[in-house]
Amino acid sequence: MSAHSTAIGVSPKRGTWGGGNEPLKASYGKLMMWFFLLSDIFTFAAFLISYLAIRVSYPAYAGPAETFVGSNEYWPIPELVFEAVPFLHGFHAPLVFVGIMTFILISSSVTMVLAVEAGHRNDRNDVVKWMLWTMLGGITFLGCQAWEWSHFIHGTDSGSVLTYIDSLSREVTETVFGANLVVNEYGPPAFAQLFFFITGFHGFHVTIGVVLLFLAFYQAAVGVYDRRGHYEMIEKIGLYWHFVDLVWVFVFTLFYLI
Repeated sequence: MSAHSTAIGVSPKRGTWGGGNEPLKASYGKLMMWFFLLSDIFTFAAFLISYLAIRVSYPAYAGPAETFVGSNEYWPIPELVFEAVPFLHGFHAPLVFVGIMTFILISSSVTMVLAVEAGHRNDRNDVVKWMLWTMLGGITFLGCQAWEWSHFIHGTDSGSVLTYIDSLSREVTETVFGANLVVNEYGPPAFAQLFFFITGFHGFHVTIGVVLLFLAFYQAAVGVYDRRGHYEMIEKIGLYWHFVDLVWVFVFTLFYLI
């Protein structure tokens, strides 16, 4: 290998980085996105590990599923908590709605891949089309999550009779409807606290992603990337969006299935 190649950072050993400004042909922007995602991985991992630690500290409900009622003594059964479907009041479909949410988000990852591929071809029309579909998928997911939160907060028609300590340190026994950070009809307070915090933190990431998608969609539509001569920004936002989708797979598995 020539001295010139070594000078610009290409190692004599093929496939390794010799110290240049684009290791493994990754630009500065891509590297910074990977560094950010790595830090976010640690954050989500800490939250999910905390969830598991709290989850295993409570016993599981031992009775038959049809007799399940919320209690502070055991962890609720997720499929019996998340069983409602919009516009079908009284219809019980365990995890069907959250399954639809998951399908929508994963599908948006597919359209994001297609947008990145179109960017590699410098095809503005296809980039705009697939970015629009990805953005709509993200917005739809957020709308579904808002409905799920609303249903979780308002609760069921029957509620659950729970004994808990109120804000005045008094022991109270009453019928509780829905969930908040202090008490919820589904089970221990930690269940609702973790639900709001973990899914809310993920929803915040999706919201930021939708904003980034819109900005990239607009810039692609008005020809900003054509004037730059490349669509690297689409690829960087794609990395973020795939990360958000991947995190949801872990949230769905740990929170809804275990």
